[in-house]
Amino acid sequence: MTSSQKPPEGAPKPQQPQIQIQIPPEVQNGAYANLTFVSHTETEFVFDFVYVLPHEPRGVVRSRVIASPKQAKRLLGALQDNISRYEERYGAVDTLPEKTPVH
Repeated sequence: MTSSQKPPEGAPKPQQPQIQIQIPPEVQNGAYANLTFVSHTETEFVFDFVYVLPHEPRGVVRSRVIASPKQAKRLLGALQDNISRYEERYGAVDTLPEKTPVH
């Protein structure tokens, strides 16, 4: 079919191929992060997922993900959608900083 030809009215749209995702065993359990840094250039976004131990001055980057601006925007939409559904079910997520107890 050329770009000037259109499928007939009511014809099913061509389906996108299904993507099969594999998770290697060393990635399956995930990596906990309690801090995320986001930076960007004109062509990519960099997400550094960091774990900081309580009362420690340093954190460790557990994972770095580099994505295109389009993928970063899709991620933003997916996060917004999932947070909305989470809050509908469990209540609002408080984003204020946690108070550190005084010892």
